[in-house]
Parts: sequence; C-alpha cells; structure tokens
Amino acid sequence: EMGVENTDPSKMTFSGVDGRIGLDRAMKMVPAAVIDVIGESGLKGRGGAGFPTSLKWKLAAKVDDELKYVVCNADEGEPGTFKDRVILSDFPDLMFAGMTIAARAIGASQGMVYLRGEYTYLRTRLEKTLEERRRKGLLGSDASGGLGFDIEIRMGAGAYVCGEETALIESLEGQRGEPRNRPPFPVNTGFLGHPTIVNNVETFAWVSCIFDKGASWFRKIGTETSTGLKLFSISGDCREQGVFEFPLGISIRELLEKVGGEDAKAVQVGGAAGYCIPASEFDRAIAFEDLSTGGSIIVFGPERDMLEVARNFMEFFKDESCGQCTPCREGNARLLEGIEMLEAGQCSMKYLRELCNLGETMQMASKCGLGQSSPNAFLSITDHFKDEIMGRVSVAC
Repeated sequence: EMGVENTDPSKMTFSGVDGRIGLDRAMKMVPAAVIDVIGESGLKGRGGAGFPTSLKWKLAAKVDDELKYVVCNADEGEPGTFKDRVILSDFPDLMFAGMTIAARAIGASQGMVYLRGEYTYLRTRLEKTLEERRRKGLLGSDASGGLGFDIEIRMGAGAYVCGEETALIESLEGQRGEPRNRPPFPVNTGFLGHPTIVNNVETFAWVSCIFDKGASWFRKIGTETSTGLKLFSISGDCREQGVFEFPLGISIRELLEKVGGEDAKAVQVGGAAGYCIPASEFDRAIAFEDLSTGGSIIVFGPERDMLEVARNFMEFFKDESCGQCTPCREGNARLLEGIEMLEAGQCSMKYLRELCNLGETMQMASKCGLGQSSPNAFLSITDHFKDEIMGRVSVAC
C-alpha cells in the first residue's frame, strides 16, 4: 500500500485499480459531491506546482458557461521526467476515466490530451483506447449517464514552454506557444475564452484511484499537507534508474537508499527547473511543504563537475526560452555566458555576484515559470558548491 520500490509497472497502485468502478461512482454523484471527494483526499497537482485539484475544479464549476473544457497536460518536457510516459503507455484508461470524472465535476463536454511531440509513437495506441471507450459507452454523445463528454488527442511540437498551462492553451488554439498574462486564469478564460481546467496526466490517474479506493485511503498516505503517493522519474548516478512509486514526504536520504545512490554528493529535485540539494540537506522531505517536484530526481555522484551540470541546464533553458519577456530571453543567455567564463577562468568575483543578482531578478520579473525557475540550478549550485565554483573565479579580473 505504501508504494513500490522497483520499476515494474505491474507492482504500481495503478495496476490494481479498475477505472470503471471509480467512474461509475462519480457519475452517480452530483458535481459538487465529486469535487468534495477530491477535496477530502487532499489531492494536489502532480505536475509540480501542487495546486489543490478540488479548488481548481470548484473555480471552473461555478462559472456559468455552456462550453467548458478539460485538458490533460501530457507535454512531459522537463529534463529528467519520464513518469507520465508510463501512465500513457500502461494505464491510459485511468487517465481518461479521471478526465471524464473532471468533466462531470465542472460540466465540460469536451476533453483534450495535449501530447508531447516526442510521444507521437504513443498516439495510435491512445486513439485505440479512446475508440474502445466510445464503444463501451464511456465516451461520446450518449456517454456516461448523458454527460456527452468526448476526448481528442492534440499534438505538441517539442516546445518546453508549452508545459506551462496558458502557453499550452495558446498552442491548442493554433497560436505560437507563449504564456498569457494572468489574470484572467484558464478556469475563467481558457481555451477559446471558455472555462478550462488543465491537469497533469498523473493527477487524472490518481483521480480514478481515489474514486475506486476512497478519499480516506489516499489521505492517510503521505503527509498532512502532501497526501498520497507519487511517481518519481529517477536517473543519474545510482544503481537503479526508472519510475518508482513512493509516498510523498519521503526524505531524499530514504529515496537514495531505495535506488542505491547513497554516495551521491547532490540530487537535483524537480528536473532542470528544480533545486540542486547537497548531501548536507538529504534529510529534507520531498513534499509540497518542502521540496516540491513534478517527479524528476537526478542523482549526481562524487565525481560529477557541478559547474558542468549548471552549464548543461542553462544551455537547455537558453534554447527553450520563448523570447517573449526580457528577463528570461536575455537572462538565460547571460547566465550561460557567465558559466562559460567561469570554466575558462575569466569570471571575477564581482561578476559572479552580478550573475547571482541577475538570477534573482529573473525569478521575480520573468513572465512565466520558465524564466522564474531557470536560474534555480545555477543559484543553488553556486550556493552549495562554493568550493567547486570559487576555484574557477579569476583573481586577475
């Protein structure tokens, strides 16, 4: 019940859940009761931001509009994250059932899965699953007790920024994938101006589990603030890499013991956009109240050059910035330039301090989560691995 310690999908909680049972239960409830069950479970978004799922649904439900949309964010583009791929390939019915339950909750008639361009090979199988669900009367005009809800697959084209929900909606509308100003929020003004909820693949799968096993089952796992189980994509310098299921609240140290990464000197929690945690902080909890993550855990062994790690991440963000706002467009390029200067021994202490100030400005002034989080790795590495960084600072400059 408390999660698996290996990468076998057949051992995951999802494998023992029949999405049909939870869906039938939800369809017999009034929409407000459906939202209450999710509220009782304490489920928070599994994409990384950790926004309470029931609150998002409640906000969309109360808007008076005949057209509402349920969007599943399957744009798994965060470096080091690959757990949604397991759900998409092994448990798509749970995701689709979760989306249908969400449609019941907010009164939506149309659903869309925004599928990552690199996951095109999964599309045929997902379409077959949808066809099967229509044949069984679980989707389509007469589906699920007259809900009349259907789902279509829409493809992304490899833009990291489209993982941000408003950029994702822009892309769905056929526009360039750029984040919108907020407010208004998608729950009021989303796809084509109508109320839209955007949730992660894993979030919808847990919705199915909650309706199958009960809200109290989910709530008693994890911590008070971070309830339930979570899938983790674990890669890097450890004995076992793959997708693991653990309760939220697990410490980094406990997690490393499970995957054979006890000698790690650092762990990147949350992918490239996350934080680099040194060994001195391995007792910290992976939970929304401490280290929040969409599920990516990258383990760095004793031999890793942390400046090289920072450069790798900054090269990615420089390429992926949509260029719409100045702090992110210019800031990522300057930070990468600074890292290259450090590697060449041409960066002064004064300039390094300016780079850190620039990173903090980007966190505050960037328009969306990309620019707000892209300096995280650089700032946490310069903070926690001063010995490796200071050895590169030029005293001549």
